[in-house]
Amino acid sequence: MNNPIGVFDSGIGGLSVLRALQKALPRERFVYLADNAHAPYGEKTEAFVRERTETIATHLLAQHHIKALVVACNTATAAAIHALRAQHPQLPLVGVEPALKPALALSRTGHIGVIATRGTVGSDKFARLLASVQGEAHFVVQACNGLALAIEQSTLPDQSQAAQAQIAHLLQTYTQAMGRFGSGPGDIDTLVLGCTHYVFVENDLRQRLGPDVQLLSTGEAVARQTQRLLAAAGLLNTKESHGCALPMRLMTTGDLSGLQAAAMRWLGLPPEVCEAVPAALQA
Repeated sequence: MNNPIGVFDSGIGGLSVLRALQKALPRERFVYLADNAHAPYGEKTEAFVRERTETIATHLLAQHHIKALVVACNTATAAAIHALRAQHPQLPLVGVEPALKPALALSRTGHIGVIATRGTVGSDKFARLLASVQGEAHFVVQACNGLALAIEQSTLPDQSQAAQAQIAHLLQTYTQAMGRFGSGPGDIDTLVLGCTHYVFVENDLRQRLGPDVQLLSTGEAVARQTQRLLAAAGLLNTKESHGCALPMRLMTTGDLSGLQAAAMRWLGLPPEVCEAVPAALQA
């Protein structure tokens, strides 16, 4: 089935998930929607995030006839994935969540850090996830206000330099607040990236935390789960794509140049695959 897979995030963070999906499912077509006009979701109310998520899912179904939807945003997953499943029971849906359970298998010191948006760490879904692993390790959870926004702004030419300085400042502030990182007793030796945006500052984190700290994101796990669901539903595209259909379409409700810069920088995609969504969806 050659209908595209829909992927959406509050902004460019979901491109890290899209990259993993493209690698795992090279024969599939993808439609990516970045809700940049309302980013970051992590600092919005749960009701607002739920409304935007439902609006975007409806748009992708009606206008692009998607065969599956990947909610590539931790905050949107926490706020809206259950409502989406109730509204669209026939649609394969994949969300993302901080990789706390995989971190347990990797940590040697038993001290695990988690960085995420305020919306994610304050959600009931995250509280249940954290409760499910309590007692198995010591978790240090840090809400990183402003970090996703700074990463978004780093793709805009007129804001890039200031945004990079802000990213460095925020990473230093938040990692220092969490405690000592390393491989010694009591050190945090595993850091869970609980926001898809944070994958794009992995190099900065590695330089700051040192080589002994493992960084965990969710892109590969989401790609595997998407592949499993599509296979179970008989929806995998088993043939090479032909014709004029673009294998990748990226859309934004916000600044088109920012999405184009991010797509080129992190996925190697040309500007032509990016477009603005209809005005009605931007409101």
